[in-house]
Amino acid sequence: MNPGLQALLLGPGRLGAPELAAMFVHFMMLSLLAVGGAITTTSDMQRWVVGERGWLSDGQFTASVALAQAAPGPNLLFVAVIGWNVAGLAGTAATLFGSLLPSTTLALLATRWGTRNAGWLGLRAFKAGMAPLSIGLLLATGWVLTEPLRSHALVTGLLVLMAVAVMVWTKLSPLWAIVVGAVVGAMGLLG
Repeated sequence: MNPGLQALLLGPGRLGAPELAAMFVHFMMLSLLAVGGAITTTSDMQRWVVGERGWLSDGQFTASVALAQAAPGPNLLFVAVIGWNVAGLAGTAATLFGSLLPSTTLALLATRWGTRNAGWLGLRAFKAGMAPLSIGLLLATGWVLTEPLRSHALVTGLLVLMAVAVMVWTKLSPLWAIVVGAVVGAMGLLG
């Protein structure tokens, strides 16, 4: 194999297949424990990657997490950066697929089960109970996100209420509410 391609695929650690498989399995197990998101399992990732395996130093691990958290995108990106720093593209694949496979599989199975059992009273009650909970959490998130703009409480409140009304009473995509918020922000109407 070309040495440059080998360095890109295997990264600085040049881990072999057994180590990559171990990393894949370990991140799969952590994915099943990640209630609250992958970031909740960071301490065990650090223990395993730095303490037990010695693939990264404490500084490299911390920098990997910080870099991914500073970048735009999903919170889960930090596992890919850790994998990259351990073993290049192969490490990225091991950590990212290890983290995504269990949750994706469970979501797929739950969706299929829910579709097959859509008429079940317990499932209908669960869905009916989750709808107001989800709406309440979205409203709470909107309230928290508008905190820096509380000096413009009337305009901010009207924008939040308009967004909620559009979501509840129309079939418009939520992207339109985001576009309106972006236009208001770009025009400096609340800044």
